[in-house]
Amino acid sequence: MDLKVENGCIQEDKGLGWGKSLTVPSVQEIVMNDSQSVPERYIREHKDRPLVSQIFPASLEIPIIDFSLLAKGDEHERRKLDLACKEWGFFQITNHGVEEEILHKMKAAVAAFFELPLEEKKKYAMAANDIQGYGQAYVVSEQQKLDWCDMIFLITLPPENRNFKFWPLTLPGFREAMEVYTKEVQIVAEEIYANISLLMGMDRDGLRRLQGELKQCMRMNYYPACSRPDLVLGVSPHSDGSSLTLLLQDYEITGLQIKHKEEWIPVKPIPNSLVVNIGDVVEILSNGMYKSIEHRAITNEKKARISIATIALPDEELEIGPLDTMVDDHRCPRMYKKVKYVDYIRQFLARKLEGKAHTDLVKIENK
Repeated sequence: MDLKVENGCIQEDKGLGWGKSLTVPSVQEIVMNDSQSVPERYIREHKDRPLVSQIFPASLEIPIIDFSLLAKGDEHERRKLDLACKEWGFFQITNHGVEEEILHKMKAAVAAFFELPLEEKKKYAMAANDIQGYGQAYVVSEQQKLDWCDMIFLITLPPENRNFKFWPLTLPGFREAMEVYTKEVQIVAEEIYANISLLMGMDRDGLRRLQGELKQCMRMNYYPACSRPDLVLGVSPHSDGSSLTLLLQDYEITGLQIKHKEEWIPVKPIPNSLVVNIGDVVEILSNGMYKSIEHRAITNEKKARISIATIALPDEELEIGPLDTMVDDHRCPRMYKKVKYVDYIRQFLARKLEGKAHTDLVKIENK
């Protein structure tokens, strides 16, 4: 039992209450002990295996948006954002204002955590009743195929929601890097929210006001090198159960792929950029106008890769459903049922990652 002190009284730490994941071996340790073998539980069915050497034309690269222009109210850049959200669900932003040194320190802090000995990392392991901490998420059965990835998941905002027992506070520079990066990336997320609000017919503060107290989480991923990257996946195909996700990638290695017109398209990193994708919440609020797209991560045989996903979530008590302004009984009938967000995220975390299965659960069958 984990205890914490609140208002002078000792109380049980009940965790988030969103879900939990089964404990599985560290992939990093598997590779350290035997870099040539791939355990059976990680080997995908033939239909799910990645084509790691597939070549795609430049026309199939996700849109690039100049954030500095977007923040100044540039109409052309806002139209590019609208198109990106409708047709791709993903885009890269350049000139976002987060200094290169801040990005570097954040990556270095995450790398330093994964360089710790296993016994040290285990001090921050996910509790039985929580998804925060070090381990793997979405592991709900002993039979499912596992991702070739270790991670640490932390709630970062609002500050009072942080559970420091999962934070490696003894690691030099970790907390400082998290504090600075968290604030900077939140500013970027709020500006994107503001522009999407305008595109959805609201004032700039519309989406932020609608979603109540916004939460921010950080999922920090470590993808070890794999001797057979054609057999495994770093992360299974899924869409995000968030409002928005902002991803800081490894600039030297392409690992992220998105599903576009039934093809898996690689997202080639642009140095010092951030990748942004629409989450299920915005898809539902927009009545399907903006798309929360399936994506996955692949591995490579030469080098480990790190990525840092900043996840923006609405207040858990918010009831999400299509906004009235996005519904037209004739042209755009209501596509989704209303559901309380905490119920949505609980069912999201109670299952393995399965593409668009989660939004399918709240879809209305229109005839």
